[in-house]
Amino acid sequence: MAKVKTVMPNQQSKLKPALTPESRENQMAALAMDLVEQRLRDGTASSQETTHFLKLVSSRAKLEQERLRLENDLVAAKTKALADAEEIKVLYEEALKAMRRYGGHGDEDEY
Repeated sequence: MAKVKTVMPNQQSKLKPALTPESRENQMAALAMDLVEQRLRDGTASSQETTHFLKLVSSRAKLEQERLRLENDLVAAKTKALADAEEIKVLYEEALKAMRRYGGHGDEDEY
């Protein structure tokens, strides 16, 4: 049985030229998704394509996505904590210098 190639009308005219590699990648991904969607609707999708989308909607995949999201949040929180710790260190150093000046000892840099 020969496979039927479906061409979506006016697909080319809708797309603007991509300005960055990332936007070009997004365009290609959107085209691929459109093609696979059409093949699923027509009943001509391969078993790999069908299995891929079945895995995407599984509870395991959803849990993995949630885990990844939480890991990203954790990395962001750790990064913020490191930046905050650096700011606190600078504030303590400035406070100690101010106390030394106030106590009449002057700056350590002067000696």
